[in-house]
Amino acid sequence: MYVPLPARRTEAVHYAYPRHLRPQIESLPRAPGVYVFHGEDERVPLYIGKSVNIRQRVLDHLRTPEEARLLRAARRIDFTRTAGDLGAQLLEAQQIKLRQPVHNKRLRRRRQLCSIRLLCGRPVVVHSHETPFASTDRLYGLFSSRTAALQALRAIADDNRLCYGLVGIERLAPGRACFRAAIDRCAGACCGREPLAGHGARLEAALEALRVATWPYAGAVGIVEDGPDLTRIHVVRDWHYLGSAPTRARARRLDRVVEGFDNDGYRILVEPLLSGRYGIMLL
Repeated sequence: MYVPLPARRTEAVHYAYPRHLRPQIESLPRAPGVYVFHGEDERVPLYIGKSVNIRQRVLDHLRTPEEARLLRAARRIDFTRTAGDLGAQLLEAQQIKLRQPVHNKRLRRRRQLCSIRLLCGRPVVVHSHETPFASTDRLYGLFSSRTAALQALRAIADDNRLCYGLVGIERLAPGRACFRAAIDRCAGACCGREPLAGHGARLEAALEALRVATWPYAGAVGIVEDGPDLTRIHVVRDWHYLGSAPTRARARRLDRVVEGFDNDGYRILVEPLLSGRYGIMLL
């Protein structure tokens, strides 16, 4: 006699939402914004996320056992509406850094980054806390460490037959060619086979692909984001997001000086700001 096997239970059945969260989920909007899972300790959130559809994104937290454990620990869900995806990205990154949620691994810390600057034609590695990244100085690349910056310089030298000594990777003995010049992996600027000007021009051309966009305004500006039912002015200065406001008068109150360099702010803002897709309001 044939006995059918029981149907396999789906992930969604296994990881159903706890009953106490279901009324809160029903009240979430199908609109852009940031949402927060709170646990027993109200001082530190469990998780902060963003979406162009808050309700759908929260419902998507059914996919894995890890997310199921997060849901079982959650006691409350709240949210903040934004005008669109840009505002949601900016607010999420800001709130994760400020509130340090337990389950957010990305965006939690402001990292000290390194960049490359040309000083008298020679590349030097500088740190973000030492460098006015909003200045008119040309800076190349955003690296997690000095070692990573030097590795990038090494790759550029290898690809363009540049001298390790002249790009600061190795010590160069006065009056002597580097070892790579002897095996024709350096064009010979270190020993006079290539003019120093030619070496410098090739180095600068190779670095151009890594160039960091400098802040193009004298102070803070407002990036205007229009949504279906909301308009928000995102205030930004030196690639730092300072907050959002519904009016120009309130946006002007958010202006302040922020030190260092915010890699997450730069990553989120550089394309929208320079592409012309959003209105820019001088503050």
